[in-house]
Amino acid sequence: MESKLRWMLIAAIPPVLWGSTYFVNSHFMPADSPLWGAALRAAPAGLLLLLFVRRLPSGSWWWRSALLGLLNIGGFFLLIFLAAQLLPSAVASSVMALAPIALTLSAWGLLGQRPTAVLLAGAALGALGVPLLVGVGSGNFQPWGLAASLGAMAMNSVGSILARRWQGDIPILHTTCWQLLWGGGALVVAALLLEGTPPHLGLPQIGAVAYLSILATAVAYLCWFGALAHLDAGVVGVVGLLNPVAGVTVGLLVGHEHLGATQWLGLAIVLGSMVAVQAHAARRRPANTHPAPAPLAPRHTGRG
Repeated sequence: MESKLRWMLIAAIPPVLWGSTYFVNSHFMPADSPLWGAALRAAPAGLLLLLFVRRLPSGSWWWRSALLGLLNIGGFFLLIFLAAQLLPSAVASSVMALAPIALTLSAWGLLGQRPTAVLLAGAALGALGVPLLVGVGSGNFQPWGLAASLGAMAMNSVGSILARRWQGDIPILHTTCWQLLWGGGALVVAALLLEGTPPHLGLPQIGAVAYLSILATAVAYLCWFGALAHLDAGVVGVVGLLNPVAGVTVGLLVGHEHLGATQWLGLAIVLGSMVAVQAHAARRRPANTHPAPAPLAPRHTGRG
């Protein structure tokens, strides 16, 4: 029970950190270079973790890490970039609120983690609360933006579950590092092709890049994959609804924004669905559908 609660708390770290990126990106990062912003998040994070891993993938993990890096990092960030250009931010957030359902269904198909009625109901209720929270209006949006947002959600859901399925005895620190290297490399190439040379960064922007890369990417993805290795994917997905909650909270505390009555109702619905799902999951006995996950960090073997 204590171990499960600990991993639920760890699962809350990534969406909170990811939710804070909206404020950091909008206030500190160059608005006309979003792909470089994504590349500067992923590539340095992968290189930082490589200092601890000191090992490149071998065997099947060459193509596995490349595929996962493109699904979870490179392709995901690129589609999010396209969705941000073509959709109002509130609509994009509302589409991504369906991610817990997509993650649950992916885990059912790929891992055999059969969802409970409480989990599905909580995920659906949370998905309904997010549009109220972020304040979806009647703004125009392009169908391609909706397709990009749905594609990003599908890529991340399938990629996250494949990472759990393939984990085996490879430490999560290693697989996360390799994914960030592949995905970050793909984003650098995309940024060079679509945006040209990197933008000039002043001291505030360098600090923002350090925060985004170290905390909102390296630490966040380690916690994300670690939580997926120890908890049912649907439970982790519902905790992921903290993403828009964190974004709105940062706006309240730092940006001095205000919430209307409808947004407070949405916040209550999202938090209520999360509490219900977590309480239900804490009482359930975990199903052993796969071997025990690998540790977050490698054990010392005496090798460099």
